[in-house]
Amino acid sequence: MHTLAIIGFGGMGSWHARNIIERVPELNVKGAFDIRSEALDKARDMDLVAYNSLEELLGDPEVDLVTIATPNNFHKPLAIQALRAGKNVISEKPVTLNASELEDIIAVRDETGKLFSVHQNRRWDKDYQIIKRVLAEGTIGAPYFIETRVQGSRGAMHGWRGYKVNGGGMLLDWGVHLLDQLMNMIDSPVVSVDAHLLSLFTPGVDDNIKILIRFENGVSALMEMATNCFINHPRWHVCASDGTCVVENWKCDGRIVKLNTDKQMAWEDDIVYTEAGPTRTMAPRPKQTTQELPLPEVETDWSDYYRNILDVLDGRAELIVKPEQALRVMKVIDLMFESEEVKHGLPCRI
Repeated sequence: MHTLAIIGFGGMGSWHARNIIERVPELNVKGAFDIRSEALDKARDMDLVAYNSLEELLGDPEVDLVTIATPNNFHKPLAIQALRAGKNVISEKPVTLNASELEDIIAVRDETGKLFSVHQNRRWDKDYQIIKRVLAEGTIGAPYFIETRVQGSRGAMHGWRGYKVNGGGMLLDWGVHLLDQLMNMIDSPVVSVDAHLLSLFTPGVDDNIKILIRFENGVSALMEMATNCFINHPRWHVCASDGTCVVENWKCDGRIVKLNTDKQMAWEDDIVYTEAGPTRTMAPRPKQTTQELPLPEVETDWSDYYRNILDVLDGRAELIVKPEQALRVMKVIDLMFESEEVKHGLPCRI
């Protein structure tokens, strides 16, 4: 059995421990280290070893896997130190503050021959898996516009995520999730980004964001992350050649409306009259030319992330979340920050 220790035992670190203990019994969670005494008390309350130092944790011969769940600016040095101590390493997202830092970690991974992965847990979100299946099965044809959003109304970023030095801000918090989902789903290079990163409530870091991304295959995606939105858009809105798919929320309410190819298309001479004048272009389609479908049922389990790690360590599987994939994401993130700085879109091929 493989044995895990956790570096950083705040909200996410303790979440990892609880969920692994409950849902991945084939992985032994031994202990944790944190610089805060109250976090170590929390580990003891869970009957875990509370290591007195990072060196003690990394020196434990029983521990072969380490999860890093600290503020973002510590991910790189801790990952490199753990790899060189002979541990396999999982880093919370964002894996680093920029692509260059991740390249340094990958070099040490290659040097040590140990496993390194990033906890991109949102690949297992049901809403994402639904959209991924709809597109993979061609249910609505070829996509051309994809809108992906997370929206709240609580204002400022909280805790250390409100500080630039810690790698705070919404782009590095949720943006890496939405972008990882898009780049994992769309098999095409990113060729341009246009980012609007606002700091409305948290000086120094972005807290409300809209970003337009263009892919080489012609798909355009809109990413939005909001902390001051009081009437939400759908979680996903996808327009494709043969229909539209909407996932409204985390509960995965939604529907598909697609062309009914069994019916002959015959436009009615219909006109919509608005106060400012008539329009034929926006007149409704004949009802018989479309059909409404429910969203597909999908089964997904976040704990498969850790099961994949164990299978890779035992030589039974290929790593699902590869650091090279995270590197592509971080290169696009870097360009998004640059786009905001120069206040216009930027070309690329990533």
